Amino acid sequence: MLTQVAEGVLVHQSELIRNNTVVVQGRDGVLVVDAGITGDEMACLANDLRELGQPVVAGFATHPDWDHALWHTDLGDAPRYGTARCAASLRELLSNADWQDRLAEGLPPEIADEIPLDPFGRISGLPAGAAEVPWDGPRARIIEHPAHAPGHAALLIEGRGVLAAGDMLSDVLVPMLDVGTADPIDDYLAGLRLLEDVADDVEVVVPGHGSVGTADQLRARIDLDRAYVHALRDGREPDDPRIGPAAEPGWEWVADVHTGQRQSLARRGEPNGTPE
Repeated sequence: MLTQVAEGVLVHQSELIRNNTVVVQGRDGVLVVDAGITGDEMACLANDLRELGQPVVAGFATHPDWDHALWHTDLGDAPRYGTARCAASLRELLSNADWQDRLAEGLPPEIADEIPLDPFGRISGLPAGAAEVPWDGPRARIIEHPAHAPGHAALLIEGRGVLAAGDMLSDVLVPMLDVGTADPIDDYLAGLRLLEDVADDVEVVVPGHGSVGTADQLRARIDLDRAYVHALRDGREPDDPRIGPAAEPGWEWVADVHTGQRQSLARRGEPNGTPE
Protein backbone atom coordinates (compact mmCIF):
# COMPACT_ATOMS: atom_id res chain seq x y z
CA MET A 1 0.00 0.00 0.00
CA LEU A 2 1.27 3.45 -0.93
CA THR A 3 1.08 6.20 1.66
CA GLN A 4 1.57 9.85 0.76
CA VAL A 5 4.16 11.60 2.94
CA ALA A 6 4.48 14.86 0.98
CA GLU A 7 3.18 16.38 -2.22
CA GLY A 8 4.00 13.94 -5.00
CA VAL A 9 5.97 11.61 -2.71
CA LEU A 10 4.67 8.26 -1.49
CA VAL A 11 6.08 5.41 0.57
CA HIS A 12 5.55 1.64 0.36
CA GLN A 13 6.78 -0.37 3.36
CA SER A 14 7.73 -4.05 3.41
CA GLU A 15 6.23 -6.29 6.06
CA LEU A 16 9.21 -8.18 7.46
CA ILE A 17 12.00 -5.68 8.11
CA ARG A 18 10.06 -2.52 7.33
CA ASN A 19 12.07 -1.50 4.29
CA ASN A 20 10.75 1.73 2.85
CA THR A 21 10.39 2.26 -0.87
CA VAL A 22 10.08 5.92 -1.87
CA VAL A 23 8.07 6.85 -4.96
CA VAL A 24 8.44 10.35 -6.40
CA GLN A 25 5.98 11.55 -9.02
CA GLY A 26 7.36 13.38 -12.04
CA ARG A 27 5.88 14.74 -15.22
CA ASP A 28 5.83 11.49 -17.20
CA GLY A 29 6.06 8.87 -14.46
CA VAL A 30 7.73 8.02 -11.17
CA LEU A 31 11.18 7.57 -9.68
CA VAL A 32 11.35 4.46 -7.47
CA VAL A 33 13.98 4.53 -4.71
CA ASP A 34 14.91 1.14 -3.19
CA ALA A 35 12.19 -0.94 -4.83
CA GLY A 36 11.48 -3.42 -2.04
CA ILE A 37 12.17 -6.99 -0.99
CA THR A 38 9.75 -9.77 -1.89
CA GLY A 39 8.35 -10.44 -5.32
CA ASP A 40 4.77 -10.13 -4.11
CA GLU A 41 5.41 -6.78 -2.45
CA MET A 42 7.13 -5.35 -5.52
CA ALA A 43 4.38 -6.71 -7.78
CA CYS A 44 1.86 -5.02 -5.47
CA LEU A 45 3.79 -1.76 -5.80
CA ALA A 46 3.80 -2.10 -9.59
CA ASN A 47 0.06 -2.74 -9.59
CA ASP A 48 -0.61 0.29 -7.38
CA LEU A 49 1.40 2.46 -9.76
CA ARG A 50 -0.50 1.13 -12.77
CA GLU A 51 -3.79 1.98 -11.07
CA LEU A 52 -2.48 5.51 -10.52
CA GLY A 53 -1.48 5.71 -14.20
CA GLN A 54 2.14 6.25 -13.17
CA PRO A 55 4.75 4.27 -15.13
CA VAL A 56 8.20 3.81 -13.64
CA VAL A 57 10.62 6.02 -15.56
CA ALA A 58 13.68 5.66 -13.29
CA GLY A 59 14.96 3.74 -10.29
CA PHE A 60 17.63 4.48 -7.72
CA ALA A 61 19.44 2.22 -5.25
CA THR A 62 20.73 4.10 -2.22
CA HIS A 63 23.49 1.52 -1.68
CA PRO A 64 24.52 -2.01 -2.69
CA ASP A 65 23.07 -4.02 0.20
CA TRP A 66 20.85 -6.82 -1.13
CA ASP A 67 17.61 -5.36 0.23
CA HIS A 68 18.15 -2.05 -1.55
CA ALA A 69 19.27 -3.29 -4.97
CA LEU A 70 16.38 -5.60 -5.87
CA TRP A 71 13.87 -5.09 -8.67
CA HIS A 72 10.85 -6.79 -10.22
CA THR A 73 10.03 -7.31 -13.87
CA ASP A 74 6.54 -5.84 -13.29
CA LEU A 75 8.22 -2.50 -12.56
CA GLY A 76 9.51 -2.42 -16.14
CA ASP A 77 12.91 -1.82 -17.64
CA ALA A 78 13.48 1.82 -16.76
CA PRO A 79 17.10 2.82 -16.04
CA ARG A 80 18.16 2.08 -12.47
CA TYR A 81 20.82 4.32 -11.05
CA GLY A 82 23.22 4.41 -8.13
CA THR A 83 26.47 6.12 -7.30
CA ALA A 84 29.59 5.02 -9.14
CA ARG A 85 30.88 3.18 -6.04
CA CYS A 86 27.54 1.50 -5.45
CA ALA A 87 27.42 0.20 -9.01
CA ALA A 88 31.06 -0.93 -8.86
CA SER A 89 30.41 -2.89 -5.66
CA LEU A 90 27.46 -4.66 -7.26
CA ARG A 91 29.41 -5.41 -10.44
CA GLU A 92 32.14 -6.99 -8.36
CA LEU A 93 29.61 -9.23 -6.60
CA LEU A 94 27.85 -10.20 -9.84
CA SER A 95 31.17 -11.07 -11.49
CA ASN A 96 31.40 -14.16 -9.28
CA ALA A 97 29.85 -17.30 -10.72
CA ASP A 98 28.45 -18.19 -7.30
CA TRP A 99 27.04 -14.73 -6.50
CA GLN A 100 23.54 -16.06 -5.91
CA ASP A 101 24.86 -18.55 -3.35
CA ARG A 102 26.83 -15.79 -1.62
CA LEU A 103 23.79 -13.55 -1.55
CA ALA A 104 21.50 -16.31 -0.32
CA GLU A 105 23.62 -16.74 2.81
CA GLY A 106 22.51 -13.33 4.05
CA LEU A 107 18.81 -13.51 3.19
CA PRO A 108 16.20 -13.85 5.95
CA PRO A 109 15.22 -17.54 5.82
CA GLU A 110 11.54 -16.68 6.29
CA ILE A 111 11.38 -14.97 2.89
CA ALA A 112 14.42 -16.29 1.01
CA ASP A 113 12.25 -18.13 -1.51
CA GLU A 114 10.15 -15.02 -2.13
CA ILE A 115 13.01 -12.74 -3.19
CA PRO A 116 13.50 -12.40 -6.98
CA LEU A 117 17.21 -12.41 -7.75
CA ASP A 118 17.07 -12.29 -11.53
CA PRO A 119 16.98 -8.47 -11.84
CA PHE A 120 19.16 -7.94 -8.77
CA GLY A 121 21.96 -5.39 -8.85
CA ARG A 122 21.65 -4.17 -12.43
CA ILE A 123 22.54 -0.62 -11.52
CA SER A 124 23.94 2.04 -13.86
CA GLY A 125 26.60 3.96 -12.02
CA LEU A 126 26.33 7.72 -12.29
CA PRO A 127 29.53 9.73 -12.85
CA ALA A 128 31.57 10.19 -9.70
CA GLY A 129 30.34 13.27 -7.89
CA ALA A 130 27.02 13.38 -9.74
CA ALA A 131 24.78 15.93 -8.04
CA GLU A 132 21.35 14.60 -8.96
CA VAL A 133 19.40 11.71 -10.46
CA PRO A 134 18.88 12.21 -14.22
CA TRP A 135 15.13 12.18 -14.62
CA ASP A 136 12.25 14.50 -15.56
CA GLY A 137 10.82 15.25 -12.14
CA PRO A 138 11.58 17.13 -8.93
CA ARG A 139 15.32 17.49 -8.42
CA ALA A 140 16.57 14.48 -6.50
CA ARG A 141 19.84 15.74 -5.03
CA ILE A 142 22.40 13.01 -4.32
CA ILE A 143 24.10 13.20 -0.93
CA GLU A 144 26.84 10.61 -1.14
CA HIS A 145 28.75 9.77 2.02
CA PRO A 146 31.09 7.07 3.39
CA ALA A 147 28.81 5.68 6.12
CA HIS A 148 27.38 2.15 6.23
CA ALA A 149 28.20 0.84 2.72
CA PRO A 150 30.29 1.66 -0.37
CA GLY A 151 28.77 4.48 -2.37
CA HIS A 152 25.89 5.03 0.03
CA ALA A 153 23.71 8.02 -0.88
CA ALA A 154 20.64 9.72 0.45
CA LEU A 155 18.32 11.61 -1.88
CA LEU A 156 16.90 15.02 -1.03
CA ILE A 157 13.75 15.59 -3.06
CA GLU A 158 13.92 19.33 -3.49
CA GLY A 159 10.69 21.29 -3.39
CA ARG A 160 9.08 18.41 -1.51
CA GLY A 161 11.21 18.50 1.64
CA VAL A 162 11.72 14.73 1.68
CA LEU A 163 14.99 13.01 2.57
CA ALA A 164 15.20 9.38 1.44
CA ALA A 165 17.95 8.40 3.85
CA GLY A 166 18.80 4.82 2.86
CA ASP A 167 20.12 2.81 5.80
CA MET A 168 20.51 5.83 8.06
CA LEU A 169 18.38 7.64 10.65
CA SER A 170 16.21 4.70 11.64
CA ASP A 171 14.05 4.60 14.74
CA VAL A 172 14.41 0.80 15.00
CA LEU A 173 18.00 0.10 13.87
CA VAL A 174 21.18 1.38 15.44
CA PRO A 175 23.82 2.78 13.08
CA MET A 176 25.35 -0.11 11.17
CA LEU A 177 29.00 0.64 10.47
CA ASP A 178 31.00 -0.65 7.54
CA VAL A 179 33.55 -2.33 9.80
CA GLY A 180 35.69 -3.36 6.83
CA THR A 181 36.84 0.19 6.10
CA ALA A 182 39.95 1.84 7.49
CA ASP A 183 37.99 4.11 9.85
CA PRO A 184 34.34 3.07 10.19
CA ILE A 185 33.72 5.43 13.12
CA ASP A 186 34.87 8.57 11.31
CA ASP A 187 33.13 7.41 8.13
CA TYR A 188 29.81 7.18 9.94
CA LEU A 189 30.24 10.50 11.70
CA ALA A 190 31.05 12.10 8.33
CA GLY A 191 27.83 10.69 6.89
CA LEU A 192 25.82 12.11 9.77
CA ARG A 193 27.40 15.54 9.27
CA LEU A 194 26.45 15.57 5.59
CA LEU A 195 22.86 14.67 6.41
CA GLU A 196 22.78 17.28 9.15
CA ASP A 197 23.98 19.88 6.63
CA VAL A 198 20.69 19.54 4.69
CA ALA A 199 18.40 19.23 7.72
CA ASP A 200 17.05 22.76 7.28
CA ASP A 201 15.63 21.69 3.90
CA VAL A 202 13.92 18.56 5.24
CA GLU A 203 10.34 18.26 6.46
CA VAL A 204 10.04 14.47 6.16
CA VAL A 205 12.74 11.82 6.61
CA VAL A 206 12.22 8.32 5.22
CA PRO A 207 14.76 5.84 6.63
CA GLY A 208 15.61 2.61 4.88
CA HIS A 209 13.93 0.75 7.75
CA GLY A 210 11.39 1.98 10.27
CA SER A 211 9.04 4.90 10.66
CA VAL A 212 8.78 8.01 8.56
CA GLY A 213 9.79 11.01 10.68
CA THR A 214 9.22 14.74 10.88
CA ALA A 215 11.88 17.47 10.76
CA ASP A 216 12.17 17.45 14.54
CA GLN A 217 12.51 13.67 14.56
CA LEU A 218 15.24 13.92 11.91
CA ARG A 219 17.38 16.05 14.19
CA ALA A 220 16.65 13.83 17.18
CA ARG A 221 17.69 10.75 15.19
CA ILE A 222 20.93 12.40 14.10
CA ASP A 223 21.71 13.19 17.73
CA LEU A 224 20.85 9.65 18.86
CA ASP A 225 22.92 8.05 16.09
CA ARG A 226 25.88 10.30 16.84
CA ALA A 227 25.68 9.45 20.54
CA TYR A 228 25.64 5.74 19.66
CA VAL A 229 28.71 6.03 17.42
CA HIS A 230 30.55 8.13 20.02
CA ALA A 231 29.84 5.42 22.61
CA LEU A 232 31.33 2.77 20.30
CA ARG A 233 34.34 4.98 19.70
CA ASP A 234 34.90 5.51 23.42
CA GLY A 235 34.32 1.90 24.43
CA ARG A 236 31.17 2.74 26.41
CA GLU A 237 27.84 0.92 26.38
CA PRO A 238 25.36 3.19 24.57
CA ASP A 239 22.25 4.42 26.33
CA ASP A 240 20.09 3.71 23.30
CA PRO A 241 16.43 2.66 23.37
CA ARG A 242 16.85 0.60 20.20
CA ILE A 243 19.00 -1.98 22.00
CA GLY A 244 17.71 -1.84 25.57
CA PRO A 245 14.59 -3.02 27.36
CA ALA A 246 12.60 -0.37 25.49
CA ALA A 247 13.42 -1.88 22.08
CA GLU A 248 10.40 -2.30 19.85
CA PRO A 249 8.87 -5.80 20.07
CA GLY A 250 10.21 -7.99 17.28
CA TRP A 251 13.39 -5.93 16.97
CA GLU A 252 15.27 -7.38 19.92
CA TRP A 253 17.80 -8.83 17.46
CA VAL A 254 19.19 -5.33 16.94
CA ALA A 255 21.02 -5.86 20.24
CA ASP A 256 22.91 -8.70 18.52
CA VAL A 257 23.88 -6.32 15.70
CA HIS A 258 25.23 -3.93 18.31
CA THR A 259 27.18 -6.69 20.09
CA GLY A 260 28.73 -7.81 16.81
CA GLN A 261 29.83 -4.28 15.96
CA ARG A 262 31.29 -3.70 19.40
CA GLN A 263 33.28 -6.94 19.19
CA SER A 264 34.54 -6.17 15.68
CA LEU A 265 35.76 -2.75 16.74
CA ALA A 266 37.38 -4.21 19.86
CA ARG A 267 39.31 -6.74 17.77
CA ARG A 268 40.62 -3.94 15.57
CA GLY A 269 42.21 -2.39 18.65
CA GLU A 270 44.01 -5.57 19.67
CA PRO A 271 47.66 -6.18 18.77
CA ASN A 272 47.89 -7.28 15.13
CA GLY A 273 44.18 -6.57 14.76
CA THR A 274 43.11 -5.84 11.21
CA PRO A 275 39.87 -4.65 9.60
CA GLU A 276 37.49 -7.49 8.90
